[in-house]
Amino acid sequence: MILSETRIPGVFIVDLAPFADERGHFARCYCADVFARHGIRFSPLQCNLSFNPHPGTLRGLHYQAEPVPDAKLVRCSRGAIFDVAVDLRDASPTRGEWVGVELDAASGRALFVPEGCAHGFQTLRPDSEVFYMMGAPYRADLSRGLRWNDPAFGIDWPNPVPRLNARDAAWPDRRA
Repeated sequence: MILSETRIPGVFIVDLAPFADERGHFARCYCADVFARHGIRFSPLQCNLSFNPHPGTLRGLHYQAEPVPDAKLVRCSRGAIFDVAVDLRDASPTRGEWVGVELDAASGRALFVPEGCAHGFQTLRPDSEVFYMMGAPYRADLSRGLRWNDPAFGIDWPNPVPRLNARDAAWPDRRA
């Protein structure tokens, strides 16, 4: 694996380093030791799978509040998505900033989103599937979100008129 930190501290792009031979290839997609060498403590406790039949579908911006915030390792296992992390951490020099990365099944690239960041994605192709590992179990009572098009963030989504569910359309803007 090759981990590259983005301009937001703690948000990493995770690329595969496949070993290839006549059979195809093999690649490690998560290793606690490699993450630890990059200063990341991440022990997955839950895995989720999201299937999205329509391009332009947007899910997010989601996060889990204290006392059980969640980190995520997000990978597109079929199709392609534009994956976004938004820094919500009070003490962070990049608070309120976002980073977006295209993830697709062909590259195997993933995005690590640390605790204290909101996460969302928009599908770029039909029948896109997203697999993500969570550092904490989902807690409905701690589930939070922010509006996908909040002008405080100014996220440049690929499709400016996304397909949303009612819950994601109703999230509030960020509070100062």
